[in-house]
Amino acid sequence: MIALADPGRLAQEPVIPEFGQGSDCVRENRQFCWDWFQSRFDDVFWPRIVEHVELTLIAVGIGFAIAFAAALFAHRYGWFDTPFTVFSGFLYTVPSLALFQLLVPITGLTWTSAEIALVSYTLLILFRNTLTGLRGVPEDVKEAARGMGLTTRQILTRVELPLAFPAIMAGLRIATVTTISLTTVAAFIGAGGLGQPIFNALQGGFKTQFVASGVLAVLLALIADALLVIVQRVATPWARARARVRAA
Repeated sequence: MIALADPGRLAQEPVIPEFGQGSDCVRENRQFCWDWFQSRFDDVFWPRIVEHVELTLIAVGIGFAIAFAAALFAHRYGWFDTPFTVFSGFLYTVPSLALFQLLVPITGLTWTSAEIALVSYTLLILFRNTLTGLRGVPEDVKEAARGMGLTTRQILTRVELPLAFPAIMAGLRIATVTTISLTTVAAFIGAGGLGQPIFNALQGGFKTQFVASGVLAVLLALIADALLVIVQRVATPWARARARVRAA
């Protein structure tokens, strides 16, 4: 327990967890205390990492499903491009804290509020990249496919989507990294994730918790981006073959 003997002094100095206990690093509130981080990783940080990953996967998954369907529709019916771009662009420009606050009176301090906000920020990126990839397929390639007797659906699945895949994956990478970043803000409404220990550290003034949470969020974004790059390379072997031919 922390004795509140001097309220004025407390207002000026940070409240350090385990004040008067632990190592010299913890007692002096140094920039980073490895011993504290190591001893608290399982109960303080790991559950938040799991929550962060879950929030990100759900948001990107739902956002991709909506944006992908919208892009296919806009690819077939060009008039749909502008309305959806304006709508998703408007959502993308709303500040994250403001959007979270606007949703709380409607859906409460729940994961639903966090997910609605996070999904909204993925739509513009995923929609534009998917549509750009589909529209970037050369017309002569599609003509050749029609000449081979392929139907419109077969051209989409066998020609357009494979050729648009790199652009789609580029959008997915940007949306994933962006969502991991914004998920830290979702802790503002109690959604958890790595933003929770960051907010706790800001309130308590304990530097190690703040630094560790921020570094873990950055590492999570880097790992997610690397995994998506690997998926793209595995799923597009023809791209690597073409690159080798060009290099030769």
